[in-house]
Amino acid sequence: MTTNIAIERQGPVGLVTLNRPDRHNAFDDAVIAELTDALRSMEAEDGIRCVVLSAVGKSFSAGADLAWMRRVAGASAAENKRDAMALAALMRTLAELKKPTVARVQGPAYGGGVGLVACCDIAVASMGAKFALTEAKLGLIPAVISPYVVAAIGARAARRYFLTAEAIEAADAWRLGLVHEIAADETDLDEKVGQVVDALLACGPVAHAECKSLIRAVAGRPVTGELIQETAERIAKVRASPEGMEGVTAFLEKRRAAWLPPEPPEPEPDPEPGA
Repeated sequence: MTTNIAIERQGPVGLVTLNRPDRHNAFDDAVIAELTDALRSMEAEDGIRCVVLSAVGKSFSAGADLAWMRRVAGASAAENKRDAMALAALMRTLAELKKPTVARVQGPAYGGGVGLVACCDIAVASMGAKFALTEAKLGLIPAVISPYVVAAIGARAARRYFLTAEAIEAADAWRLGLVHEIAADETDLDEKVGQVVDALLACGPVAHAECKSLIRAVAGRPVTGELIQETAERIAKVRASPEGMEGVTAFLEKRRAAWLPPEPPEPEPDPEPGA
């Protein structure tokens, strides 16, 4: 465990938790570095199949720490750019992680916290969670998170919420596509996150990495002969891969694929009374 980020492994699931509740899980340069390192370590660990990003305390993340931002604002242009690039590297690391990522959003997410949610493959939020892109209220812009937020909610919605800095209720965040599921409370939140994780673990790990690469490759591109050729080459490669062959063979043989744990044995029947 680091000071700001808690890391836990539960079998094939990596848990990365923002652990700065007294600061509403706002991030500064130290948090950015620790979170980036934690995500990269999860990606490099063969036994980890998916990563859940969560937080402790009332807030998921208040975004950038204002004290840190004030300090950085007085630094040189080169230092300002270096800090911005570190945050951009964190967002890209999370967005392009080869393993599936799930955001467990138990409370408000503001500014860069919205960016973390948008960078995850799947987001589940409690009904009490709120989201806001508050940068314009501070005379700033949500620059490094913008590619991921716009991809999640679309340019039209971004025009409103980047410019007004209005809070987005959980139901509206679902409607806009920022989150995929809404939970009634934290118990329901854990249950829904667990269901998503179970669904992810039923799929092939190499297929997950290839799916994520595929989405990045085709998103926003016109359907041209070049794109058709590329997608055909991708499926041909995966179909002939060891995992692809194992998955199809397991399905045809009506058995569990090799990446799944064996089914637990059925419990022994209770003995007959008097036996």
